[in-house]
Amino acid sequence: MEYLHTMVRVSDLEQSLDFYCNKLGLVEVDRMENEQGRFTLVFLAAPGDRERAGRDKAPLVELTYNWDPEEYGGGRNFGHLAYRVDDIYALCQRLMENGVVINRPPRDGRMAFIRSPDGISIELLQKGGALPAKEPWASMANTGTW
Repeated sequence: MEYLHTMVRVSDLEQSLDFYCNKLGLVEVDRMENEQGRFTLVFLAAPGDRERAGRDKAPLVELTYNWDPEEYGGGRNFGHLAYRVDDIYALCQRLMENGVVINRPPRDGRMAFIRSPDGISIELLQKGGALPAKEPWASMANTGTW
């Protein structure tokens, strides 16, 4: 398993970049704009992490800016923790066997979501490309929210 990032929703991207980069000292390492989904993702890393781990291995903070205004209450501005895993099906099976609810099953062989006991959303992403669709995952419905 490899830690990827922590996602935080922001209401004003420029103000947030000023805070995280200009004031706190993080460095923008990647940016993605999605016209269809109407959002921008900006990935930030601490300079020391980039030097120690290398650009592609540094722990990241993902700022998610949704273009349409939205109020975030009840912790919705904090998104999720993300981990890359060697075998998403094997991990989800082990989690289920240990009483963990798979809120968003890996139907696509690529992505799943679970929640911690305190309700923190955790994204699991398959290392490399998606695995071929496989039952029971392919037809498993979502449970709750993530």
